[in-house]
Amino acid sequence: MVQTEWKGKMAFEGWGETGNRFMMDAYPESGGEDGGPTPLEAMLSGLAACSAMDVMTILNKQRQVVTKYRVEVDGERTAPEGEYPRPFTKLTVRHILEGENLNPTAVQRAVALSDEKYCTVIATLREAPEVVSTWEIAPSD
Repeated sequence: MVQTEWKGKMAFEGWGETGNRFMMDAYPESGGEDGGPTPLEAMLSGLAACSAMDVMTILNKQRQVVTKYRVEVDGERTAPEGEYPRPFTKLTVRHILEGENLNPTAVQRAVALSDEKYCTVIATLREAPEVVSTWEIAPSD
């Protein structure tokens, strides 16, 4: 389970079972103060990190020496600006690696294994899980 707590204006602090905390915020024009990534940026970043961790694990096992690595995620949305919701209809995940004599076949296989077998975030997005929202009003302290 993860939890997210309001910190004022449009800032929210999230944390999970590890206890590590991170801030999310909105753009100033949406009432935020740019105090952290937006929730969509955090979601796409989670996708990128999940896949990248898989790729690094696989490449390390193959003794591939990666010296620099970043993942870019582009999201396409068909709904026009200002219309809600604006779900992503396509996500493109680009892995950009540098290293000592990296084997292109090893990199391609590592990315494919993450994409098709290991990355839980990608698998979850592909499954389009049912989302159930509940609510309660807690007693004041």
